[in-house]
Amino acid sequence: MSNEQRNALFRALHRLLRPLVRLLLRNGIPFAAFADLAKYVYVEVAESEFSIPGKKQTNSRIATITGLTRKEVLRISTLENAESMYSVEKHHRGARVVSGWVRDSRFHDNDGQPAELPFDGHARSFATLVRTYSGDVPPRAILDDLVQVGIASIEKRGRVRLLSRGYIPVNGANEKLGILGQDVSGLISTIDHNILQGATNPFFQRKVFYDNLPEESLVPLRKLVNQKGQPLLEEFDRWVSEHDRDVNPQVTGTGRRAAGIGIYYFEESPDKETP
Repeated sequence: MSNEQRNALFRALHRLLRPLVRLLLRNGIPFAAFADLAKYVYVEVAESEFSIPGKKQTNSRIATITGLTRKEVLRISTLENAESMYSVEKHHRGARVVSGWVRDSRFHDNDGQPAELPFDGHARSFATLVRTYSGDVPPRAILDDLVQVGIASIEKRGRVRLLSRGYIPVNGANEKLGILGQDVSGLISTIDHNILQGATNPFFQRKVFYDNLPEESLVPLRKLVNQKGQPLLEEFDRWVSEHDRDVNPQVTGTGRRAAGIGIYYFEESPDKETP
């Protein structure tokens, strides 16, 4: 890497860290905790992705490429990763249930909209929806999650109503923070891929940005994004779900890959942080 590239990377890292550090400080996460986690991830990635082909990765090599001491690498390597998955799997399952509710006509009302569902009892029930799109997870666990984060509600006679057409937590701070890790890591992975292979096999990465907008334009802009973005994501969701073997076990093919599409809106003061 040239000095120019290294400087560009550090400038990008500085801008990336500003909103992250703001979020950490707001939630009481001190620098020492962040530093320990950064060390852990350095060792984790060096061990799994930067070994020499045909050779076992050693603590000495990990120390060399990360800049950590061998003693620190050994200490980190012996730590248990008890919370490595956090609640990501729960989010994926909840998202699949919401997606099925939105697009599967078996769970729609006469107007073609997601129906209020009885919790259990017959074919068009919330329990059936969960079994169809989330496997063997107890329907009550999924319902509790969706209600907690404000995506669903329990109405009269125990019927379940969908409040949001996407898995976007309204009430649950923990769930929103979990999505932070998923969504931001996906964007960074796309940028990394495009730097390495952009000339031959680029991933789609675009944005629209202007930095001299009047305040009055923001409300209609947010409305436009919601109106145009949600149907587009639902169209992508229909296509991808048809090829997902968890949703359609009859799908054939080799290997196992994860893929997705994200759309996000942002606004800020340009004199502080301009993308």
